[in-house]
Amino acid sequence: MPAGLTYLARRLTVAIVTVVVAVSANFFLFRAVPGDAASLVKVPGMTAQQRQQIRAEFGLDQPLLHQYASYLVQLLHGNLGVSFENRRPVSANLAEAVLNTMPMVLVGTVIALVIGAATGLLGAWRRGTAGDAIGLGTALAFYAMPAQWLALMLILLVHGWLPSGGMSDVFLVNADLWTTLRDHVTHLILPAITFGLASYGQYAIIIRSSMLETLSEDYILTARAKGLNNWAVVRKHALRNAMLPITTLIALSLGTLVAGAILIETVFSWPGVGLAVYGAVRARDYPMLQGAFLLLTCSVIACNLLADLLYLRLDPRIRTA
Repeated sequence: MPAGLTYLARRLTVAIVTVVVAVSANFFLFRAVPGDAASLVKVPGMTAQQRQQIRAEFGLDQPLLHQYASYLVQLLHGNLGVSFENRRPVSANLAEAVLNTMPMVLVGTVIALVIGAATGLLGAWRRGTAGDAIGLGTALAFYAMPAQWLALMLILLVHGWLPSGGMSDVFLVNADLWTTLRDHVTHLILPAITFGLASYGQYAIIIRSSMLETLSEDYILTARAKGLNNWAVVRKHALRNAMLPITTLIALSLGTLVAGAILIETVFSWPGVGLAVYGAVRARDYPMLQGAFLLLTCSVIACNLLADLLYLRLDPRIRTA
């Protein structure tokens, strides 16, 4: 078997095993939390028998291993279950939440990539200068800030200029397409900027470190000895060889897109996956939590496999290893 196919087969096997382990861990860890959905129902005068009927309806009265086997059977049939909280299929809840999350996180990731790449490349190119120190220090400062605190500071900073809650104006009824689109965009600005500022530091640090390591290689010194200017050296020789760790980081980031940003979505009341997970934790909604974390696991693994494919393209040594 060619080395490239062997490499991909090994990665695919690891991915399948990881999914199985994650499915099992999600099931048992969520049930280790004290209480369940039935215990959280607060109805005046509810008897213990009525509460037990709710447990029986949700299947929570069954032995844990029986619940696990039933969950695996349903999962193999593509059924993620029904939410305890709103009685809707988990797949429908997640589909709606993902569609809400994707625009915010995609725009935020683009912002983070642009700022992080510019900061990392300029820092590596001008290593040791005041610009490098300021750029890296600012990136580290934003990376260290709690996302929810940064969100609150931005809300205070632009109070009255931009909407700070939800993804649309609830009083906007029967509006034309342009007005509706503009309303969604204005609601998107603050969450996306918050996500971008909170995330760009990791890109800046990795890109700067990778570029510095690459720029110290012998072939870079040879390129400079041939008379190439600094930008040509960076663009034609250094950047491609520095892309492997950057590709991994981007793939991991893309894998978490479906999870959203729980803290940011909670602060801005953005109805995405993050806010759905937060609500499911509070309600002990096991099917919703299992579905959300399974989606996150599969997306991260899929993006890592995509990164492995890109590795074969970026680094020919893998094809001959």
